[in-house]
This record gives sequence, C-alpha cells and structure tokens, in this order.
Amino acid sequence: LKYNGYSTAMFGKNHEIPAWETGPAGNQTLWPSEVGFDKFYGFFGGETDQFQPVLIDGNTRIKTPRKKNYHFTADMTDQTIKWLNLQHSYNADQPFFAYYAPGAAHAPHQAPREWIDKFKGKFSMGWDKLRQESFERQKKLGIIPQDTVLPPMPDFVPRWDSLSSDEKR
Repeated sequence: LKYNGYSTAMFGKNHEIPAWETGPAGNQTLWPSEVGFDKFYGFFGGETDQFQPVLIDGNTRIKTPRKKNYHFTADMTDQTIKWLNLQHSYNADQPFFAYYAPGAAHAPHQAPREWIDKFKGKFSMGWDKLRQESFERQKKLGIIPQDTVLPPMPDFVPRWDSLSSDEKR
C-alpha cells in the first residue's frame, strides 16, 4: 500500500513477530514499522494486561501512560483518532490504511470498571436463559424465521443451574 501512495498504521495487538525478535536482542526486522507500516502503536502477542500493557510506539518500548482509569482499548482508540486527524491535516486527499486490532477480545478479559458497573447483574440469569431470550428476540425482530427451532446446547457446556455461585461469577 505504501508504494501506492497510502499512509499506513497499525494499532493494537501484533502476534506476527517471532518471540526472539521481540526482546532487547531482537533485530526488529519483522516489526510493523519495518515491514511497511508508517506508524505502530500497540503490543506484541495476542494478549496483554489491558491496564498495564508493555507498549511499543514505532520501534520504541514506552511506559504505560499513568492516568487514572487507564485502559489500553481507550488509549489505542485515542492514538488511532489522533493519527487519522494528523493524516487528514497533512493531506486530506491521500489514501490511508489503519489496521485496528484491540487485544481486549483475548485473555485476560479486563473491562474498565465503568463497564463492569454498568452491566452488573445484567447476565445473572445465566447463559441458558440469556440464550433463550436472545433467540426469542431474534424471532420477534424478524432476524430468523418464526419456525426456527433453537438447537440443543452442546454437551460440553454445563447447565447454568449446575454451577456453583463462584463459577457463576
């Protein structure tokens, strides 16, 4: 893309780099900034601590920003928006490619406190009931045909009522 005039950036997780290249002795030849991206802001691997990630900006390890309620997803979103605004201010007509890959979908699943509080109790009824309600709502909205039958739950998924209170947390 770069050779076709695009400005390019990668934000978030990158697990395309061999482990031996990510350490201090690594030669960085496969880092995003060395394989075609003008900008990289994120971390190596598929998962990281969302509150204190080991961050890379370009080819430099940086300290995790020390701000109250820091969460990497919000940080990388801010960094992406900042980069997009910068691209637009330099040359609004230049095409760009921004690769946005949040790591929050991988373990460890660490939601910001405000989201935990917002959804507290929302799913307490358990996945059996939630699954049934979601299925009925899809029928009501016309997403699935009215005569659709909810398939049986896979055998490897335990019934919600069989779990201990600790497992339900």
